[in-house]
Amino acid sequence: MRGADAVARTLRAAGVTRIFTLSGNQIMPVFDACLEADIDLLHVRQEAAAVHMADAWGRLTGQPGVALVTAGPGFANTLTGLYVATISESPLVLLSGCAPMGQHAKGAFQAMAQAEIASHVSKASWTAESPSGLPNDIRKALDIATSGRPGPVHIALPFNTVDNEIDSPEDALVSDDVDPLSERIIGDSDAALVLSELRSAKTPLILAGSMMMRGEGPSTLADLSATTGAPVVQMESPRGTNDPALGAFAEVLAEADLIALIGKKLDFTLKMGTSPDVRPDCRFIQIDPDSSAIDLTRRNVGDEQRVALSIVADPLPSTRRIVELATGHVPESGWADEVNSAVSYRPATWTDMRAEQGQPLHSYEVAAAIQSYLDEDPTSIFICDGGEWGQWAQACITAPTRILNGPAGSIGTSIPFALAARLARPDARIVTVLGDGTAGFHVMEYDTAVRYDIPFIAVVGNDAAWNAEFQIQLREYGDERLVGCELLPSRYDRVAEALGGHGEHVDSASDLAPALQRAGASDLPALVNVNLARDAAPVVRRGTDTPQASSAMLH
Repeated sequence: MRGADAVARTLRAAGVTRIFTLSGNQIMPVFDACLEADIDLLHVRQEAAAVHMADAWGRLTGQPGVALVTAGPGFANTLTGLYVATISESPLVLLSGCAPMGQHAKGAFQAMAQAEIASHVSKASWTAESPSGLPNDIRKALDIATSGRPGPVHIALPFNTVDNEIDSPEDALVSDDVDPLSERIIGDSDAALVLSELRSAKTPLILAGSMMMRGEGPSTLADLSATTGAPVVQMESPRGTNDPALGAFAEVLAEADLIALIGKKLDFTLKMGTSPDVRPDCRFIQIDPDSSAIDLTRRNVGDEQRVALSIVADPLPSTRRIVELATGHVPESGWADEVNSAVSYRPATWTDMRAEQGQPLHSYEVAAAIQSYLDEDPTSIFICDGGEWGQWAQACITAPTRILNGPAGSIGTSIPFALAARLARPDARIVTVLGDGTAGFHVMEYDTAVRYDIPFIAVVGNDAAWNAEFQIQLREYGDERLVGCELLPSRYDRVAEALGGHGEHVDSASDLAPALQRAGASDLPALVNVNLARDAAPVVRRGTDTPQASSAMLH
């Protein structure tokens, strides 16, 4: 038995039935081994797409998606995907072929310090050292990816570790050298303190990070809110307090006298906890699996008296335990209603935002049409990339399941995410939203979607610009200093058609709903190309019904 066979059999024994991959010399033994292990290889057009698909798979299923790429340049293409998954706290395992052990210092083909490079953008990274150790490497990677704060794990697979025979194949799959990482659950005394602090505060907030927004996380947080009276706000956008999907959240954040960070870092998304965004006398509670996140809070707050309680523990089981221990009546307060009202607030005048006949459509009316389409399916999935159009979509569209590009602020994930979502949820109605700049990253994955019969709908807001940067230049430097942001009004719908998919071109609001219906009925990977106005992302402020241009123009 080769090392490659051990890799494939260990993955299959762990429940992995599909690998997102792109072929290359150094991983051919693993390709061969997957045939015997009954693992399907979904072959993409660019390595980053494979990692993005594994990322979305992990977010939707809770089980690590697995990506497999070749050495050198193939591996290098995955780094953005690893970073996005790390910041989004998404479990996945990346396996990369690499130069044979013992040959890196001899000028081997595509030799690169892959494990070291990946360590900066992943939760863990190492090089497999022997064929017989590969099963333990795989089990360890799967365990690390899902324990504590979930994240991507990378293993470099030297060619001679996967191509060589294992000395004792009968022992290769039964080693007990790897002990599963156990959950760390809050102690009962600390749980009682958390309850006491949240119940005694006048204006408490529970803020949750990405890891608590999937699976049982939202329902467990809702239970915590019910037992404490403290409202929950979930944050997953790089725009943080200015996230238009959170309405007027920034206004109530500034009133909070206690913030409970549940798997949420006190980072740039919360302006590092500084005034005036956060009250200078606001106190903090934190439950986090990483001591480094707690250290970050202490540094940013700068006053030990304001850190009421910090606990290194896994947020989900710890929150569940706090709820289990809760007793007594929670006095009613108008604070929770005020927070929920602020977060759900949208200016009433948005509904009047319509393009004049013959003009590019406004982002709101496109989002409204997508919302109507998604509302027809109670299991629908909304996927959204970044950019100004993406911010409008995130602010205006809701769905039972939502996947965003995440706090990394990267773009390009939307099409690969949609492919993985269709595989994870075969019967759901799926719409992914992206800009025309973003379309250039992975539009070739329509070829992948057609080859594997993976239907979904992408709505490309085509404003013929890198609009986020265009808006920055317009605001900061004036319209006479606009440079490097123009694109052609390209027909991305025809690109999808050329690759075997279904295309729609829309330049009238009345055509939006029929185009979405035709796209869905085609049962093909579909792309709806919409002639979109160059709208600046909204910033929601109560007291005005006019959406303001965003001051945080991130991708």
